[in-house]
Amino acid sequence: MKLRSILLFVGFFIFCASASQAQSRKLTLEDAILYYQKGLYPKRPKGFQWLKGALMYSTTDDERTTLIFHPLEPGYKEYEIKASEIKPGMEKLPSIHWISASTFYFTLQDELFVYDTENRKLEKILDYPSDVAQNLDYTAKGKKLAYTIKNNLYIADKNNPKIPVAEVKDTNIVSGQAIARFEFGISKGTFWSPKGDLLAFYRKDETHVTNYPLVDITTYPASLKNIKYPMNGQGSELPSTWVYNTQTGKYLRLETKRDDHYLTNLKWADDEMFIYLAEVNRDQNHLWLNKYDSYSGALVRTLTEEQNEKWVEPEHPVFSTPLLPGRLFWMSERDGYMNIYMFSGNLKTPRKLTKNKWVIKDIVGYSQRMGEIIFTATGENPLNTHAFSLDIKSGVQRQITQGDGTHNVRLGGSNNEYLLDEYSSPTVPREIGYYNLLTKKYKKVFSAPDPLKDVRIGTTEVFTIKSYDGKDLYARMIKPSRFKAKKKYPVLVYVYGGPHVQLISNRWNYGAPLWMQWMAEQGYIIFTVDGHGSDNRGFDFESEVFRRLGTHEMEDQLIGVDYLKRLKYVDANRIAVHGWSFGGFMTTSLMLRHPGVFTTGVAGGPVIDWKWYEIMYGERYMDTEETNPEGFKEASLLNYVKNLKGHLLTIHGTVDDVVVPQHNYAFIKKCVDEGVQTDFFPYPMHPHNVRGKDRIHLMRKVLNYIMEHNQ
Repeated sequence: MKLRSILLFVGFFIFCASASQAQSRKLTLEDAILYYQKGLYPKRPKGFQWLKGALMYSTTDDERTTLIFHPLEPGYKEYEIKASEIKPGMEKLPSIHWISASTFYFTLQDELFVYDTENRKLEKILDYPSDVAQNLDYTAKGKKLAYTIKNNLYIADKNNPKIPVAEVKDTNIVSGQAIARFEFGISKGTFWSPKGDLLAFYRKDETHVTNYPLVDITTYPASLKNIKYPMNGQGSELPSTWVYNTQTGKYLRLETKRDDHYLTNLKWADDEMFIYLAEVNRDQNHLWLNKYDSYSGALVRTLTEEQNEKWVEPEHPVFSTPLLPGRLFWMSERDGYMNIYMFSGNLKTPRKLTKNKWVIKDIVGYSQRMGEIIFTATGENPLNTHAFSLDIKSGVQRQITQGDGTHNVRLGGSNNEYLLDEYSSPTVPREIGYYNLLTKKYKKVFSAPDPLKDVRIGTTEVFTIKSYDGKDLYARMIKPSRFKAKKKYPVLVYVYGGPHVQLISNRWNYGAPLWMQWMAEQGYIIFTVDGHGSDNRGFDFESEVFRRLGTHEMEDQLIGVDYLKRLKYVDANRIAVHGWSFGGFMTTSLMLRHPGVFTTGVAGGPVIDWKWYEIMYGERYMDTEETNPEGFKEASLLNYVKNLKGHLLTIHGTVDDVVVPQHNYAFIKKCVDEGVQTDFFPYPMHPHNVRGKDRIHLMRKVLNYIMEHNQ
């Protein structure tokens, strides 16, 4: 009887274990890399978009044959429009762009259309050469499309699909594209005026910028592809800003300086009479916020200047609205944290509106119903992104969104009386809803299920450790699902370490990519620290890296390693490190400048010597080799090759136009010269990172190398 009971118990235990395993499937590396296609990413309604100026959103059905409208105000019902109703013969909806609460535009082949949902009317606006046109920029007010073909700029209107605006045979002259290599928040090169008749655009003269050779192996034989790459301390691009008048066909140049400084954060005045530019000298330690006459190009006046012995880096244009005439709002971290300042009248000194000791991220807009500026910021916890309001008259600031998480918000409704919100947190995959700013009530309209509910993954913890100067450093640890405290686990430290990046935040999975969960299931602990230099901690914390990139950042990583070694479940003799780009620089630095701490390192796209990196980013943080020789010598990894202990794999895309291949090739050459054995793997025809299905190959290469050598 006793034996029978034991057998029954064992059978029941096996059944329960089998049932439990049936409910949680094993995560594959392919699933982890292609998580979006594999259904492991938090769902979002298909084709989801908030409509401009309305409390409504649109979606599509799964086949993109139907556009569905979801009014959120009482008394309105959901309705839909078939693609074939919008345009006869159109089976699937193209990408649509909302202009107003009732109109959107889309492009189809060589044509641009506007559709009126109220009157169910389609209007063809213009033709353009879609096979060669890039950087499309449409003005609904002016009904014109700006676009580039190679280095030149054109406009299409109802009468002409290709009006030359800036057509130059010299390929060193580039018009209508982003300048300064996308630094300073620059993301495009054309800017339509509010009424749509004037087009401001950036131009850069790259005559003095060195040609950098990349090789295209897809041709027979291989061919040379030169790119313009402004290396540290060498010739840079010469920027200028122009205004084209579509009514007269004439254009003018704003009377900015004609040297290699930076023209950033362009913004039209609401009345089109003026253009605002934040201009920065090449040393990036002096800023002028300038106001120009858009009809003469003349400098009207400098609104304010900022100087810093380290750097100044404007990333946000001035904010203005016709509802607040005569007022301009400016974001600046001149006091150590990003805050909002206001210009009014002819005052040269802006008035400080917010006095926070944490980081404001962006101005969302102005709610005329509330008389408030809406902005996003971290609040007291730098891992969060919250929405706040600022009463213009009283100066009272209040937090709108609550709880730990990341909120992506915009204003909605006819008078901006609603705040539309997409939200994520470590425990909430995705939630969409809206706040009534008047009643302060919130309504949820969509909640995504947990895409990992049936997948066996480990646990993720976020906590703080103390840095060398007593500051809190945020750390993230991922443990296997079958973690046992009495077992010793190897560790993979994932590192970035550079400015403008925050690896750990209060979003889904704490911002960790899914491959980390796969690696944890192979019996690893995955550990990350956001050290000095990382984003959303204020200027002092970030600028600690100035002129000595890698040095203080490594100290933070080593403090993390010391923390790991004190844990009883960590195998202190089996710690590996991996990172990409700046993280590749950090990985290689840690392996060479602190040999023996890590058994294994995998560095992707690493900076090896900052003299080979681009001017815009590199000179901000390191100055030049001529002005900072000791800093460059200290940071150059060519000086530490002989120190290598353990196994190091470096990886590079052969057409990397960000961290050019010279970095890795020079490193391998130095290893050969010094008789140091190391490993190298190129990814042919990939740029700075490896995307698509080839990324599965990349991550398998990275993680297999670590598991093989971290012994």
